[in-house]
Amino acid sequence: MTDLTHLARGGARIALRVTPRARRNAIQLDADGTIRVHVTAPPEDGKANAAVAALLAKAMGVARTRLVLVRGATSRDKVFRLD
Repeated sequence: MTDLTHLARGGARIALRVTPRARRNAIQLDADGTIRVHVTAPPEDGKANAAVAALLAKAMGVARTRLVLVRGATSRDKVFRLD
């Protein structure tokens, strides 16, 4: 898993691109700095958003409850804020 602990600062905004229904859960950091998150959950009833938040929190080493989805609830491009 990609280590994102360097992003774990209060008030930080984390922009990422999500791929639901992937083969496995993974976080990929591209050369241009784009964070790509692949989750196995389907994009129905917020299941993919919950899976993304859990995976992101684990990679950052913070509690899931500290992450707030700011933008992109129904989009592949999302922005989370760390409280």
